[in-house]
Amino acid sequence: MPRVRSVFLSDIHLGTRACQAESLLDFLREYSAEQTYLIGDIVDFWAMSRGIHWTPAQNTVVQKLLRRARHGERVVFIPGNHDEALREYCGIIFGDIEVVDELVHETADGRRFLLIHGDVFDQVMRHHRWVAVLGDKAYDLLVRINLWLSWGRRKLGMAGYWSLAGYAKRKVKTVLNFIFDFEESAVHHARERGLDGVICGHIHWAQMRDIDGLCYINCGDWVDSCTAIVEHFDGRLELVAWGMRHLVPVRVAPVGEERRSECVS
Repeated sequence: MPRVRSVFLSDIHLGTRACQAESLLDFLREYSAEQTYLIGDIVDFWAMSRGIHWTPAQNTVVQKLLRRARHGERVVFIPGNHDEALREYCGIIFGDIEVVDELVHETADGRRFLLIHGDVFDQVMRHHRWVAVLGDKAYDLLVRINLWLSWGRRKLGMAGYWSLAGYAKRKVKTVLNFIFDFEESAVHHARERGLDGVICGHIHWAQMRDIDGLCYINCGDWVDSCTAIVEHFDGRLELVAWGMRHLVPVRVAPVGEERRSECVS
């Protein structure tokens, strides 16, 4: 029996050295589901144009997702900016995996969420693409440095996971302003369409929170933080911090009468 009703994943970045495919495989083994939504940047064609790093674990991730689709689980792929070349195939089914530009998902308790990668809400991506590409290279450098730092921390016997990229995001005010603007724009778009919220990715910043009565939910990534969103059979949405699962409690959006508090972590 499936453990959860739905799984939402984004920003896996297959084809890169930073992709944490082994951790993702552990997560997928733990969380069987009726439906899996891949919300963009699953394959990183940007990085692969500079050099491909494809491991056996990454290959197994692809095989596992295809196997889920073959065995009757609904698997939907929503391309992002790093795999935008696949957007021209929206509306087509490959290997039982649906490819769509966006989707409205209804939870078991009747709420309706827009599923979209989110680069459309990124003003830098829309109007200054060269800055976005430069920022992508800088982020990739931070993640590579973090791999060496993690190795050093383990050798020194230092427990716990520490993210250099996450630290930079928390400390750089302009980055925080960008994230807040992104979140507000995503929720505004969902409100205009009469929906209860949005589930997206793109900015590698896992989050579940209420913004003026609507739910803003970001899946995070499988490069730096290893996070995902799952929907339980009662419609409850949960942010699973897989990379931190032994260190911090997961954050849950509870069901109940107080709708406004559902997305507050």
